[in-house]
Amino acid sequence: MTMKNMGFRWYGSKSDAIRLKDIRQIPGTTQVVGALFDIPVGDVWPESEIKALKDEVEAAGLKLEVIESVNIHDDIKIGLPTRDKYIENYKQTIRNLAKYGIKVICYNFMPIFDWVRTNLHYPLADGSTDLAFEHKMVEGSPEDIIKSVEDNSNGYVLPGWEPERLAEVKRLFKLYKDVDAEKLTANLKYFLDEIIPVCEECDVRMAMHPDDPPRPLFGLPRIYKNREDMLKIEQLHESKYNGFTICTGSLAENPENDVPALIREFVGKDRAPFIHARNIKFFGNEGDFHEAAHLSSEGDLDMYEVMKALHDVHFDGYIRPDHGRDIWGEQGRPGYGLYDRALGITYLNGLWEAIDKEERE
Repeated sequence: MTMKNMGFRWYGSKSDAIRLKDIRQIPGTTQVVGALFDIPVGDVWPESEIKALKDEVEAAGLKLEVIESVNIHDDIKIGLPTRDKYIENYKQTIRNLAKYGIKVICYNFMPIFDWVRTNLHYPLADGSTDLAFEHKMVEGSPEDIIKSVEDNSNGYVLPGWEPERLAEVKRLFKLYKDVDAEKLTANLKYFLDEIIPVCEECDVRMAMHPDDPPRPLFGLPRIYKNREDMLKIEQLHESKYNGFTICTGSLAENPENDVPALIREFVGKDRAPFIHARNIKFFGNEGDFHEAAHLSSEGDLDMYEVMKALHDVHFDGYIRPDHGRDIWGEQGRPGYGLYDRALGITYLNGLWEAIDKEERE
C-alpha cells in the first residue's frame, strides 16, 4: 500500500527540464506540487493561469491540490502600511485557487531569504553532489551568498532567490532593521487574522514551512524553529486552517528537535497537512550539515521513525520528497533533480508499505 497523496514539486513546463510525463512514471506518485512562478510577489494569481496549470497537470494523469508557494510580500512581514493591499490580494488568490480544487498552500514567513545554503554542489564520496550549509560561510555579507547561489545554480532560478527580489536586498535589510522576532510574530498574527477566515470559507489550509536553517542569519529573526515556536504560531489564530508544513530536514537541522515527536503531536491534532521528507548529515561543527539521500543509513535522521510516526497518527495529508542529490550526470536545478527525488519516493513508499503490513499482522 502506497501513500495516497505522494507528490513531486514541479516548476512548470517553461522553466523545468523535468516533464510531467516523467513524474507520472514514478511509481506511487499522484500529485504535482506546483505554483505560478511568473506572478510578481504580492499580485493576485489570475484564474486563467491557475486553470491552465491545473489542466496541464490533470492532462498528464496527475492531481494538483497543493501550491508551494504563494509567497508573502515583504511589506506584510515588515508591517508597513501598504500590507493591507497585499493581504487583500492574497485573499483573492486563495479564493481563486479554491475554485480549482487547491486544498493546501505551503508558505513561509522568513525575512528576505527563503532558505540558505553555502554550497549547491557539495561533493559526496559516491560521486554525487548535494546542498550543504556551513555557518562560517555566512559570517560575511549577504551579497557574497547571493553571488555564490547565482553562480552555481546551473542557470536555474531557485525558489526564494528570484533576481528581482535579490536586487532589492540592501533596501530590504534597511526596512527590516527594526523587525525583531516579537514584531515579526505580531505581523504574522495580523496576516493570519485576516486570511484564515477566508481559508475557512474556501476550505484551503495554510501550511507554514519551517525556517531553513532554523537559526537567525545576518541579524534577521526566525520564528518557526522548534516545538515552542510551533505552539506560539498555533495560538496566534486557533484554527486547523492555520497549520504547518513539517519539513523533516529543516527541523532536523537543529539536533535538539525530535522530528518524529513533532509529527505525532502536530499531525496527531490535525495541524500539519503537508510533509516534506528528506534526510541530512551533520558535519563535525554544530549546526553544519549537508543533505543526503533519503535512506536512513545515509544521514542522521531515521526515516523509518519518521514514516512510522506518520503511520501511527493515520496521516492522510500530502507529502513529497524534498531536496535530492544530483546523480547519474543530471545537472538540473540544484536540489530539485528528477532521479534522486524519484528514488526518494520509492524508498518512502517502501517504508510505508512495510509499516502498514507490519501493523496489519
